[in-house]
Amino acid sequence: MTPVLSAQALSVERAGRQVLKDVSFSIEQGEVHALLGGNGAGKSTTLLTFLGFLSPVAGQAQVRGQEVRANVGAARQAIAYLPEAATLYGHLNAYENLRYFLSLAQAGTQRQALDAALARVALPVEARAMRMQTYSKGMRQKVAIAMAILREAPILLLDEPTSGLDPAAIDDFNRLVRDLAEDGRTILLVTHDVYGACHVADRIHLLHKGELVGNFDRPSGLDRIDTEAVHAAFATHAAA
Repeated sequence: MTPVLSAQALSVERAGRQVLKDVSFSIEQGEVHALLGGNGAGKSTTLLTFLGFLSPVAGQAQVRGQEVRANVGAARQAIAYLPEAATLYGHLNAYENLRYFLSLAQAGTQRQALDAALARVALPVEARAMRMQTYSKGMRQKVAIAMAILREAPILLLDEPTSGLDPAAIDDFNRLVRDLAEDGRTILLVTHDVYGACHVADRIHLLHKGELVGNFDRPSGLDRIDTEAVHAAFATHAAA
């Protein structure tokens, strides 16, 4: 079976500096993978390469079996990208933001479908007609995920999605990510949060100074990856 996302000996430079060095991994449909690392590890660079905003100096980034550089449009059509701070218009409400951005993607904007997606992400009914400027970060993230659901993008790229969220909002977000994976979405998230990564991911790729230095899988029958083992590896490389 062809992986949905794959990096094959991927090396990327930015401003003349090598940021990724011979990175390889693959992700199948319905899996949640976390790219874990500290600042400057190359996490966001990996996402931007899958989106076609950066080109490798060696190796390949592939989306659904096609090299991104050869067909950037097809790669972006298959991907919904959620940055750390979702760009939504503060003077518009949830419905208006969804209608505007979905119209740009030529996706449907029927009220019933919007409400179904907002219910899926557990955005309270009373909040949906409120201006986005009154929303917490967690609520804004929910609207952005609802947009990805409505676009029916099979791949989600999430950049530090729980940064700045309170513990309850993080738990809600992680449950939503797992639900989307069970529906067949393929999810790659980048984070520096060891605890969150262990609880949401099927596999963690540990990235340090642009190199893949460890992989951790969720054991069969368990609900999370071993937090202590991942933390120990993360701390060891951070101290190096």
